[in-house]
Amino acid sequence: MDDQAAGSPQDAHSVPMCYRHPDRETGIRCTRCERPICPECMVNASVGFHCPECVRTGSGTGHAPTAAMPRTIAGGAIASDPRLLTKILIGINLAVFIAVQVRESILTDIVLLGAWPPAPFTPTQGVAGGEWYRMVTSMFTHQEIWHIAFNMLSLWWLGGPLEAALGRVRYLALYLVSGLAGSALAYLLASPNTATLGASGAIFGLFGATAVLMRRLNYDMRPIIALLVINLIFTFSPGFNISWQAHIGGLVAGVVLGYAMVHAPRARRALVQYGTCALVLGVVVLVTLLRTAQLS
Repeated sequence: MDDQAAGSPQDAHSVPMCYRHPDRETGIRCTRCERPICPECMVNASVGFHCPECVRTGSGTGHAPTAAMPRTIAGGAIASDPRLLTKILIGINLAVFIAVQVRESILTDIVLLGAWPPAPFTPTQGVAGGEWYRMVTSMFTHQEIWHIAFNMLSLWWLGGPLEAALGRVRYLALYLVSGLAGSALAYLLASPNTATLGASGAIFGLFGATAVLMRRLNYDMRPIIALLVINLIFTFSPGFNISWQAHIGGLVAGVVLGYAMVHAPRARRALVQYGTCALVLGVVVLVTLLRTAQLS
């Protein structure tokens, strides 16, 4: 008989070798591309096994390439530095504060001012005068050392955990939209010739979102509620010259956005989260337009 004996060199060469590890024999093939893969390389699939490349490109599982990536509770990507945006936001606030100390006259152009000159004159300055950018610049402006110190400590304490829980994009959307909501309510309800400044609207937005997140995770809410109550007491105390409108506007927006961020259904997560941001932003624009029409 001419049959080859088991274990002969010819039989050894007929065994497939893993395409990623040529020195390893295997009897398993990727059910997508049919390339041989060793046990270390194979990834469980709904049918058979897939190789790492098919999983990475999404061609074998039917899912997006990022489907297997770790995500935050809100669906954001896990970042290597979970406080990066918080550090950048603090840096921007500090940079503006230093600029104001060096040249105090720039305050006139960046604080939130409703309208100037006051009625019955037609506004030439302020938001009603077309300077809508003030609603953003005022969010990063501080004049007193105690003001920026308190706000930046709050931003560091609240912002880091929120950035880690939500992911960078959602966290930034929460911060900016909450700050704009605070500016819009201050513009609507405060005297049009009163200057308003500070990151407090955005900070109170972080307070609201933190409370929602802690409730979602079943954490002890007493510390955050106590801190929020203390801040609200200061907000409404006479003699502190605090814009309660900006605080309340930011707080309400933060609660709404925070709820959408952490309770959005997985299947429509991005739609609900960013749709809610767009809705709150739409309300901000509407309020701003109505107040501008009233003052013009």
